[in-house]
Amino acid sequence: MATMTVGSARSGAMTGEQRLVIFASSLGTVFEWYDFYIYGTLGVILASKFFSGVAPTAAFIFTLLAFAAGFAVRPFGALIFGRLGDLVGRKYTFLVTMTLMGIGTFLIGVLPTYASWGIAAPILLIVLRLVQGLALGGEYGGAATYVAEHAPHGKRGLYTSWIQTTATLGLFMALLVILGIRTAMGETAFNDWGWRIPFLLSAILLVISIWIRLQLAESPLFQKMKEEGTQSKAPLKEAFGTWSNAKIAILALLGATAGEAVVWYGGQFYALFFLTQTIKVNPVTAQIMIAIALAIAIMTYFPLFQGITHFANPALERALATSPVTVVADPATCSFQLKLTGTESYTTPCDVAKSALVARSVNYANETAAAGSPVVVKVGGQSLTAGTPTFVKELNDAITKHGYPASANPAEINHVMTVVLLTILVIYVTMVYGPIAAWLVELFPTRIRYTGMSLPYHIGNGWFGGFLPATVFAIVAATGNIYSGLWYPIVVAAGSFVIALIFLPETKDRDINRI
Repeated sequence: MATMTVGSARSGAMTGEQRLVIFASSLGTVFEWYDFYIYGTLGVILASKFFSGVAPTAAFIFTLLAFAAGFAVRPFGALIFGRLGDLVGRKYTFLVTMTLMGIGTFLIGVLPTYASWGIAAPILLIVLRLVQGLALGGEYGGAATYVAEHAPHGKRGLYTSWIQTTATLGLFMALLVILGIRTAMGETAFNDWGWRIPFLLSAILLVISIWIRLQLAESPLFQKMKEEGTQSKAPLKEAFGTWSNAKIAILALLGATAGEAVVWYGGQFYALFFLTQTIKVNPVTAQIMIAIALAIAIMTYFPLFQGITHFANPALERALATSPVTVVADPATCSFQLKLTGTESYTTPCDVAKSALVARSVNYANETAAAGSPVVVKVGGQSLTAGTPTFVKELNDAITKHGYPASANPAEINHVMTVVLLTILVIYVTMVYGPIAAWLVELFPTRIRYTGMSLPYHIGNGWFGGFLPATVFAIVAATGNIYSGLWYPIVVAAGSFVIALIFLPETKDRDINRI
């Protein structure tokens, strides 16, 4: 097994053991993110397999909510495994989380569909997603803490930045594996049964990850603390039941991880969601850098996403400019369509009209009508009354007639400029995401580090970030502007910018050996 003294961890040169620590921790975390993201990448197929008992649109929403469930439970995984990591050790805790993730993913690959097991199939799917979310909630804090506690003073940001690459690499790996299998076997076979292969491959990745991580020794700082008998006996109470520590966690959440999360998810996941669902293209020193990156993002998000529309779907841009749409309705009959549980029902004529318009990526203005008046949708010079059995079809026909495309025309996509704009968003992600692990590690003492850093990180990323798509959709549906949802990441990022600038400390010169 690799061994290392605390003294060697403070030397300048990277040792072979440190390289192994970084490689093993990063690789295992890549595999965990791969496991987590193949579900989201295959969302359309999973909707047809596990939620086929409802309408296709509702099935896809339920699939996204099952994906969101994995984000929702991440803070609880942070509490469970953060406490365990501060009590028994970093290494063995993230071995447990990795095993849970791998098993959960593999079982999705063998899970019978709705056609075979009925309602039991989607229930078990959601249970497995919850297991994955709990595991991921414990993995990140363990890997980041473990690597940072091996790093020499002054290089914690460099060492932990490798952990920060893992989510993107895991997503990239998921996309490559799925694309490769899909291309090799064809759409029909892949949709029929081949979609299970990426999930089943998790078993091989799990064996590789466990074997590599078993070569590692415990973190030298934790081992020293354990030998001295100074580790925390109640990490949760010490981290969050003591105001001095709880205040740090709250500020870390509001001043850093929440802002980082919306930039991260806005720059990668929402950008992907925007391309595929909105414009119909075929399927962050830590404090300063975070502040700068968030400030830059605030100024450029609208132009970037408008530019993506211009270069990726010019026909939609032309239709938005030449055939404006107005929904004339009593505001009391229109809901804020935030779908978080899947049980919400939005069935008034106003809600039906707005949902249909958002589904076709149509900007619309809201005009107030007198109470009791029928809901009218104006498309160019054409007026349609909502609430009739054929309304949705008539509306779709009208917006098609006025030049709104059902999907992006591949021949009109400027691939180079679209990729350039998406790359800028990814650069924002790297600026906020790269230093966050080292900064969180430096905020908390060794005895409660795993617990202390994990919870604010996973509330920020699991809730502020994970629910970004659903929140953005609700804002778009309420306002009628396909770009209005960007106010959610902008406002959260701006809030983090102010809180970080006023309240959060610079930590790069801190000695993390403190107990």
